[in-house]
Amino acid sequence: MLEQRKTDLALIGVAGLAILIVWYVAALALNFPQVMVIHARDDVPLPFTSLALEALRPARPVLPTVDQIATEIFNTTFGHSVTSPRSLVHHSAITLGTAVAGTLLGATFGLVLATAIVHNRTLEVSAMPLVIASQTVPILAIAPMAVVLFGNLGLSGFVPKVLITSYLCFFPVTIAMVKGLRSVDRQMSELFETYAATDRERFFLLKLPASLPFLFTGLKISAATGVVGAIVSEMPTGGGVGLGARLLSGSYYGQTVQIWAALVASAAISILLIWIVTKIERRFLVAGLGR
Repeated sequence: MLEQRKTDLALIGVAGLAILIVWYVAALALNFPQVMVIHARDDVPLPFTSLALEALRPARPVLPTVDQIATEIFNTTFGHSVTSPRSLVHHSAITLGTAVAGTLLGATFGLVLATAIVHNRTLEVSAMPLVIASQTVPILAIAPMAVVLFGNLGLSGFVPKVLITSYLCFFPVTIAMVKGLRSVDRQMSELFETYAATDRERFFLLKLPASLPFLFTGLKISAATGVVGAIVSEMPTGGGVGLGARLLSGSYYGQTVQIWAALVASAAISILLIWIVTKIERRFLVAGLGR
C-alpha cells in the first residue's frame, strides 16, 4: 500500500511538472508576438532571451504564467481587507453564499419533484419531458431575462441569483432521485408487503435509504453546477460583486490575470463544496444508511 502511494504521488508530480512545462511554453508562444510589437521600433534589438523573459511576465498577457496567477491570488487575498471590493475573498464569499443557497434550494425542489414523479404516473408522463427540456436552454440566455423578470416583480440582489442557480441544480438531483427511489431490492420490497407496511413506512424505511447513494451523486454534480450558476447569475445583475462580476470586469479591461485568478477561486469553491458533500456522504455510510 505504501509503495502504491509513492507511485501515485510520483505520477502526480510528473503530470504536474508536464502541465507546468506545457503552460509556460504556451504562455511564451502566445505572449511573444505582443512583446515583439512593443519593441519593434527599438534602435537596438533586444536579444531573444530578454524578449522571452519579458514575454513570460507582460503587464497584460494573453496567457498569464502560473506565478503571475499565484501572485494575483496572494495579493488580492492578503493585500486587502475581506470587506474591500478589491479582495478576492470578498467576491469568493459572495459567490459561495449564492452557490450554497441555490444548491440547497434546487436540491430540495429536485427531491420533492422526484418523489412526486415516482409516486404519480401521470406526473411522470407530463413532468419528466419538461424537466429534461428545461436543461436544453442555455443558462446564459435565461439569466438576463430572469433578472429583468424578477426585477419587475420587485426581486433584486441575492434572491434572483439564488433562483437562477437553483434552476441548474435541481436537474441532477431530480434524475438521480428518480433512479434511486426505483432501485429498491425486490426481495426487500416483498418483505415490506408481507408485513403490511404503509406507504410512509415503505418510503422512509426502504426507498429513501436505498436512494441515498444516488442522492449524493446528484448533490455532487449540483454542487459543481451551482458554482457555475452563481457566477453566471452575477454577470447580468450589474452589482459588481462576486466572481462573475470579477470575470466580467476583467474581460472589459483586458485584465487576464484577474480573470484567471477568479477562475482558480471558482474551481476551489467547487472542490470545497464537493468535498463537503463527500464528507457528509461518508458519515451516512458509516451510520449504516444508504445500503
